Amino acid sequence: MKSTRNPHIRGKEISHSPMAKNIRVDALVDSYFQAYNAARLREGCQLYAGKMLERDVFIGMSLTGALTPAGLGSCIVPLMKSGFVDWIVSTGANLYHDTHFAIGHSLHRGSPFMDDRVLRKQGVIRIYDILFDYSVLLDTDEFFRSLLRKEEFQREMGTAELHFRLGRYVAERERVLRIRHSSVLATAYRCGVPVYTSSPGDSSIGMNIAETALAGFRNRIDVLLDVNETAAIVLEAKRSGGKSGVLIFGGGSPKNFMLQTEPQIQEVLNIDEKGHDFFLQITDARPDTGGLSGATPSEAVSWGKIDPDQLPDTVVVYLDSTVAMPILTSYALGRRRPRKLRRLYDRREELTQKLRLEYLRAQKKKH
Repeated sequence: MKSTRNPHIRGKEISHSPMAKNIRVDALVDSYFQAYNAARLREGCQLYAGKMLERDVFIGMSLTGALTPAGLGSCIVPLMKSGFVDWIVSTGANLYHDTHFAIGHSLHRGSPFMDDRVLRKQGVIRIYDILFDYSVLLDTDEFFRSLLRKEEFQREMGTAELHFRLGRYVAERERVLRIRHSSVLATAYRCGVPVYTSSPGDSSIGMNIAETALAGFRNRIDVLLDVNETAAIVLEAKRSGGKSGVLIFGGGSPKNFMLQTEPQIQEVLNIDEKGHDFFLQITDARPDTGGLSGATPSEAVSWGKIDPDQLPDTVVVYLDSTVAMPILTSYALGRRRPRKLRRLYDRREELTQKLRLEYLRAQKKKH
């Protein structure tokens, strides 16, 4: 029986037709991801490739969890090159481990059921079921330390500038070594995508910056500049007549740093604003434990992080990012033509100045 007049039953019929051989990813998602978390992933893919990738939407992406060691730079890089990501907040670890590939090292598939005491003795590092030699860490540390000792790094800067300058050297190393596939930092440098780290001391890159401080060098990270630059990007999205969308993989500090841009604008700077327009999160965290990683977009509305009028344009997919990211990336690349690169890195000072002027106007109005 196909027909029904019940107003609650308005969705597309669940199909049980046999799957075609070698079906395209976008067709697989649209036709066979019909219920449960598969359906949420379908909704997320359709939201991202549909509304979020309209030309006037600024897309911020946050990255948490060991994604690049699992090779998921293979997804992040095409999204940047296609103009599908305009700015990024990442853990430092994702940037650090991705650089292993850029300087000629390899990571390998393994087993999560190994004796880590033996691995330690034999100089093998394990990230769940990824294995690599301890020397990979030492070589990558040395690579970053050699750069951080250069004169251009002997001053205070935000993490976007730090990563841009590091990315230039990473890109050059890739060229010299004839590395075929570009890394996240090198691609961000070439595409003008600002990359922020919300906790710059919480990674091996930050640890190596700390080493240079002990050695007497003058590297300093201005985290307050990062707070204002990211808020300025979101405000520009709205003031230019566009919208702001967030694409969140995982949760943690990068998620909060990306979402707090709106409370920074509204609550702290007293600038009239309503919240991000689009919210798509891939997470395995539960909301009932009270942690930020599992916090829902409806909860974010109460903080001013999400525009309450835009709640229908929010999706949470409860799934491992390593499963969802390749599917989402393939879907978007298959459904959307590349967008013109926004090159927000080049506009950081201009946008921060706009933020400052609007803040000063709001202060005068307040007093």
